[in-house]
Amino acid sequence: MKFCPQCGSALRKKQIDEFERLACHPTCGYVHWNNPVPVVAALVRCNGKFILARNYKWPEGMFSLIAGFLEAFESPEPAVLRETQEELGLTGQSATFIGHYTFPQRNQIIMAYLVEATGELNLNKQELLEAVELSAEELKAFDFGHLRLGPLVVEALFSKHL
Repeated sequence: MKFCPQCGSALRKKQIDEFERLACHPTCGYVHWNNPVPVVAALVRCNGKFILARNYKWPEGMFSLIAGFLEAFESPEPAVLRETQEELGLTGQSATFIGHYTFPQRNQIIMAYLVEATGELNLNKQELLEAVELSAEELKAFDFGHLRLGPLVVEALFSKHL
């Protein structure tokens, strides 16, 4: 962001609340707070199997949870059930909160849920290339590679809920 969305003046770096932020100086007082974007992630279980998916942009063998942005006026639980339907074609029956995780590289706060789902797996081919279905033991041992979120969610899930 280079220009103020309120008045169009150039934004400049300014020390505010112990952080360097972009601000409109001195024209209108706008501050770009750069707050994290809320994202939901789902570890989906259907027919006793946990489902991990591979985004079409990812290299072969890389799988993780499904995830998506909250829409305007949407709460996290309905959002994660919506994402389960949109990405996997499954109907989420319940969403149990696992934990929240910061993802500073993308300025996101991720709220992870265990989603119990029913139906037949039908991937959204615009986003996902393939999926794997894992038993609880296979999930515990799954190699997420450099993806940090998957192992954190799995560890929290098994320590809290299973």
